[in-house]
Formats: sequence, C-alpha cells, structure tokens
Amino acid sequence: MYFDEVVIEVIGGKGGDGIISFRREKFVPRGGPDGGDGGRGGNILFEVDQHQNTLSDFRHQRQFRSQDGTRGKGKNQTGASGQDLVIKVPPGTMVFDEEDGTFLGDLVENGQQLLVCKGGRGGRGNTRFKTSKNKAPRIAEKGEPPEEKTLHLELKLIADIGIIGVPNAGKSTLLSVVSNAKPKIAPYPFTTLQPNLGVVDLDVDLQLILADIPGLIEGAHRGDGLGHDFLRHIQRTRVLIHLLDGLSDEPILDLAQINAELALFDPALGDKPQIIVLNKMDLPEVEKKWNKVEAELKEKGYRDVYAISAIARQGIKPVLFRAAKLLEETPIYEYRSPEESDELPVYRYDKDPQEYFILKTDRGWRLTGDGLERAAAMTYWEHYQSIRRFHRILVAMGVDEAMRDAGVQPGDTVYIGDHELTWEE
Repeated sequence: MYFDEVVIEVIGGKGGDGIISFRREKFVPRGGPDGGDGGRGGNILFEVDQHQNTLSDFRHQRQFRSQDGTRGKGKNQTGASGQDLVIKVPPGTMVFDEEDGTFLGDLVENGQQLLVCKGGRGGRGNTRFKTSKNKAPRIAEKGEPPEEKTLHLELKLIADIGIIGVPNAGKSTLLSVVSNAKPKIAPYPFTTLQPNLGVVDLDVDLQLILADIPGLIEGAHRGDGLGHDFLRHIQRTRVLIHLLDGLSDEPILDLAQINAELALFDPALGDKPQIIVLNKMDLPEVEKKWNKVEAELKEKGYRDVYAISAIARQGIKPVLFRAAKLLEETPIYEYRSPEESDELPVYRYDKDPQEYFILKTDRGWRLTGDGLERAAAMTYWEHYQSIRRFHRILVAMGVDEAMRDAGVQPGDTVYIGDHELTWEE
C-alpha cells in the first residue's frame, strides 16, 4: 500500500530534574550546596533516507517520543542528556504543523536533517541558587517539559519528468519500456493507483528520473477521484510529458481538460514545459488521424509535438532527448510557503511566553499560559523556598495582582496545568 500523507505526534524528552543536595564529608561541617543540574531532554529530528520511497513505516507507529534527561547528582554532577531520536523519511517529504498549517521544512537531499521537536532543558540544582544572603538554598528546578507537536507529513515524489494524461493513455506502458520500473498495466482505466518512479539511462552520463502519475479526471483540482493525492506529485517535477490517448475521440479536448485541472490546482503547474505525445501509433486508426492532430496542436501554439507507440517502442528516444534538453533549461522546484508567496500575507499568531489567562470555574480558578504552566511544572512543591520562588514569579508576571482584581479569596482552589493549589495570603 502506498502512503504519501500521514499525521503523527512527536514529543521531545523531558529535562532531567536538578536536585537539592549538600556536601556531607567528615571534618567538613556546613559543606554547602552541591546539587547538580539535570540533563537535557532529547530532541526529535527527521533525516532523509534515499532508500525509502513511501511513508508506509508510519502505518504502525504514529507517536514518537525522545529520551528524557536524567536527574542531577550530588558533588555538582550534571545528569546525562537524553539521546536524540532520528526518524528516517524518504526524499521529497514536506513537514507541516498540523495545528496551524505552518510549513516547517522540505526534506530533499540524502542525509538532510530537520529539527522538529526540542527536548526540555535540565532543571538547575540548588548550587545555582546560592547567594551571599542564602548560602544553603533549598531551591532547585525540575526538568523543563518538552515540546509536543502534531505534524502533517506530505510526500511529493522527486522526479525530473512527470508523465501525465487521461486514464489509459499508456503512461505506465511508456514508463515500463524506458526504465526498469514494473507498474501494473491493464487495458482499462485507473490501473495505476499510485505514482511509480523509473530511472532512464539515455547516455553514459545522462540519466533521467521519470514519474508515472495516475490518470487525471475532470474535477481533480477539487479532489475528485484521487485528484489532490496525485496532483501534488506533479508540483516537484520540472518537465511534463503529456501523453494523449490515440484512441480518444477528442485527444485535443483531453489535453485542454488536463491542463485546466493543473492550472486550477496550482497556477505554476500551467507554466511547466510540456512535450505533447500522441500514443498508440501502432494502430492504423491512430496513424490515420495523426496529421490532423499534429496540425491542430501546432496551430494552438504547441512546439514540442511527437507521435509514439509505447507498446511497440517506436519514436520514444527523440521524446526523451527533448525532455533532457528542456530539463537543462528549467529551474529546480522550490516550495514557497504562504508567507513567501505573492498572494495576500498570512498572519500567524506567535505565542507570548509571558501571556496568561484567568478563568473562573465551578471548582475554583484555572490559570493557563505556556510560561506559567512551565514554571509550575519545574517547581518542587515539597520545599518551602521553591514555593516562595514560584510566588515571586507570579508577582513579576502580574498574576498575583490580576488574581486579586478578579476576586480570588483565601482558601480558593487554583489549578495550573496538572497542579491543584490553594490560594493563601
């Protein structure tokens, strides 16, 4: 089964906890704090593996988590950092944030890496909080919570040349005779239900990669049939071989229909150089109509017009050499995110780590905000000095005053993330 689109969840490693520890050694009273920092949580990266060509590995696993950092130790020993998790993906994988659609990266080159999720930093041990006024601090931080993301992966085949056309025009047959690809071939429409790649050696130092794109129908740009699934693979190709079915009653009408679908899906597709090829010339009725079709195509402004018989292997080489020539003149495809396009700019809301919200509920008060919840998760609630530090954070952020203005009373329950607290004066 061919997978070219998938949604997965990635979670970085949690930072290791810093610890509260004091030097205890014979003849060294009041040795002072020596609690070490926690280790960094592991990151999650994608890496291109040229030996993969689908996203099918994600069928069995949709959630990935990196290794947590370990706790610090006494004698100022820092905990070990969590190991990064490297996930292999095929070349041509595009990564988007599922939550807001933000484009994160286009993975093309073999070995190319993309950092998609950061691990949390390690919490600081009590040595870090020693001051001239507080020489024996009972304050430390727990490890920072990691990033969590839901990602949308989309595969666009990387091919030099795309073979397009209506169903049953002979695209798979053409690919099979010019390369070692073995696509499914049968005399009925929609035989091909997934794109196929083939490598063509034209000369000693001239190699082409062709993609057989399944047949397109009217309405493909709206997603009719499997339109969107197939049209995206055409975007990355640089040259198109547009194969016309010689047995069609109106091959030129088929050409116009497919080109309209391309332009409606992505206007840039309409600008790609095309080689128009009438197939099935081994049949007398097709050979008979060729002169008329050729004249009409040239009258409409098409310069590169050819006739072939894919099954009889006739007239194919001139088409491939012309495709190679056009390839030299055509720039490599580069994905442009909505922010970089010439269309109206897209506003993306950037979260402020200092931003927070206060909500009154039937059970008490709920405080939300990235920075606030992170600070609560990193607090040692069993140590009074750590609680006092968290309160100073609330005062600095303006939460303390805002809660009083909202009407909080002593004894009210306050929820911050997973923590249930009691408001006291």
